[in-house]
Amino acid sequence: MSDYKELVVWQMSMELAEHVYLLTRSFPKEELYGLTSQIRRSVVSIPSNIAEGSSRGGRKDFIQFLMIARGSAAELETQIMLALKIDYVSDIDKIINQITSIRQMINALIRSLRNIEGRK
Repeated sequence: MSDYKELVVWQMSMELAEHVYLLTRSFPKEELYGLTSQIRRSVVSIPSNIAEGSSRGGRKDFIQFLMIARGSAAELETQIMLALKIDYVSDIDKIINQITSIRQMINALIRSLRNIEGRK
């Protein structure tokens, strides 16, 4: 795989991570080791797994890491929805839209890699 930094899905997930880090700065201090930490770990996991998977060299490994990144995106979405329910945030539409776009891109990349694999 080429340089992971050229992947649009990696670039978008880095932007999402920045957005989420800025958002969680306003969370209560008592959540630093609770929900804030969970959310930050989830969002960092997305671009990290895309980068690691693309650097492994094999399509099967890359697909596995993309599936982990997709799972982290779902986990993040759940945590952001919880933050809304407990009034830590008031508007999550932009973040949810970013997560949805990233999940769709990950799904498309997985399909593409599986199609390449199937042609061998």
